[in-house]
Amino acid sequence: MSKPIKVALAGAGAFGIKHLDAIKLIDGVEVVSLVSRDLAKTKEVADEYGIGHVSTNLGDSLALKEVDAVILCTPTQMHAAQALACMRAGKHVQIEIPLADSLTDAETVLAMQHKTGLVAMCGHTRRFNPSHQWVHKKIVGGEFNIQQMDVQTYFFRRSNMNALGQARSWTDHLLWHHAAHTVDLFAWQTGGTIVAANALQGPIHPGLGIAMDMSIQLKSSTGAICTLSLSFNNDGPLGTFFRYIGDTGTYIARYDDLIDAKDNKIDVSKVDVSMNGIELQDREFFAAIGEGREPNGSVAQVLPCYRVLDRLEQQLAKSA
Repeated sequence: MSKPIKVALAGAGAFGIKHLDAIKLIDGVEVVSLVSRDLAKTKEVADEYGIGHVSTNLGDSLALKEVDAVILCTPTQMHAAQALACMRAGKHVQIEIPLADSLTDAETVLAMQHKTGLVAMCGHTRRFNPSHQWVHKKIVGGEFNIQQMDVQTYFFRRSNMNALGQARSWTDHLLWHHAAHTVDLFAWQTGGTIVAANALQGPIHPGLGIAMDMSIQLKSSTGAICTLSLSFNNDGPLGTFFRYIGDTGTYIARYDDLIDAKDNKIDVSKVDVSMNGIELQDREFFAAIGEGREPNGSVAQVLPCYRVLDRLEQQLAKSA
């Protein structure tokens, strides 16, 4: 029997909790250290999940010899520097989406992964949601080819709040976070390279300093196109809706649910071992560590997405 993979998790907020819940369902993995900025709240979460070590400093966790891997659920602006620190300490690392908020930082993380040979993965969860996996299997099997994807990513976040309705210490971003999901998914599903990308954004919020509305158009080398609408101003329904328009059908995905064009629900419960995209993402990370291989969603695989985001950012800056 192989020894358990021991994990440090940084960030005990909404997504950190999702990962803790997911890891409880995975055999052979143990969270041994929890890091977050509020020590009292961190201890409270650690006690709930039976985690023995807590700190407000990632370096304390990286100094633990028993830690094999780290999952980063920290503010976006910290991702690249923390990923580099993890790999310098000899730890495998999974970085919650986005990998970074600049192409330069993303490329630096990839360079460190190449140098160390460690597993470095980014949490592009859409690759793992059973709904999108179901579509992907049809594409790989030659039963379906995407002609167009139409995606709506809508939230109501006119103040700095997280998914649990709690105040955030950092500002989220439609381009570098939420668009990253769809840009990567579109490339992965079509199997092509994004050869054209255009973006428009609405007014900049006077307090948050970000655009609250954005529209993005993409074209794949396969000929498929994608239209993505994003908003922090939308007062419901919330979430992301993906419409796949193809040569043999139309499918609409929302997280782990999938329907066809006639509103018939498609059973995706047997696509993978779980219906939880975060759990499946974590399973892939730990399996890649155990098997010494590149994971689906590796930093190398998702880097083209960040090259597109960089192009779009430059385009928006010129048109401002």
